[in-house]
Amino acid sequence: MLTVTTVNVNGLRAAAKKGFVGWLAQTSADVICLQEVRAEPQQLPAGVREPEGWFAVHAPASAKGRAGVSLYSRREPDRVRIGFGSEEFDGSGRYAEIDLPGVTVASLYLPSGEVGTERQDEKIRFMSEFLPYLEGLRKRAAADGREVVVCGDWNIAHQEADLKNWKGNKKNAGFLPEEREWLTRIFDEGGAAYVDVVRSLHPDVEGPYSWWSYRGRAFDNDTGWRIDYQAATPGLAARAVKAWVERAASHAERWSDHAPVTAVYDL
Repeated sequence: MLTVTTVNVNGLRAAAKKGFVGWLAQTSADVICLQEVRAEPQQLPAGVREPEGWFAVHAPASAKGRAGVSLYSRREPDRVRIGFGSEEFDGSGRYAEIDLPGVTVASLYLPSGEVGTERQDEKIRFMSEFLPYLEGLRKRAAADGREVVVCGDWNIAHQEADLKNWKGNKKNAGFLPEEREWLTRIFDEGGAAYVDVVRSLHPDVEGPYSWWSYRGRAFDNDTGWRIDYQAATPGLAARAVKAWVERAASHAERWSDHAPVTAVYDL
């Protein structure tokens, strides 16, 4: 079995003080993908930078205090890659991948965007560059007899079932028609041909949401978004036996505005 967890930690130093360390100590995951780490490795406590029993890969952003992705693996990776060959984005702390026997696991933090601003233009540029990389990654893996799972905060809700207030967000970043169409291309056999693992195992449910705003009572009312995905190649997705969102029992017990999304693959 291979258990993979992905979570946007909303600042790893802050999360470590709120409960991440305790969660890490009890998790059954074999690989953990983190996003929005927002710290240089040397700024992290030793027990978070290099947790005992884990091999850690950190890809901080060149812009201080922004973005940043990391991966923890119980097995030493055979190969590590930072970035996806983009002149603009490889130093932005938004993508890293590791090779384990038979499978590549990646941590992705896609830009969030904001309609009518440069942030949305940046998001579109990232999406335009990343899609062909995903297609190539799948083809290279298939040629090598490998599977792939790209985990992370994709910052797009794909379907109406993926956010509570979809009617009120049709013109907002994260649920724009062009963003949703881009995800469809990734999850389409005629495109990049990846599978949304959580949705494939929970096809007829609202959510399960993975992010709730800190504003108001969004968490208590479960007014959330499902924007954290595990996108797997079809062969790996077919071996997913269960997937769930590790939703905190209460608002006070949250250590991020996102919740971990975990999947178990029977290899």
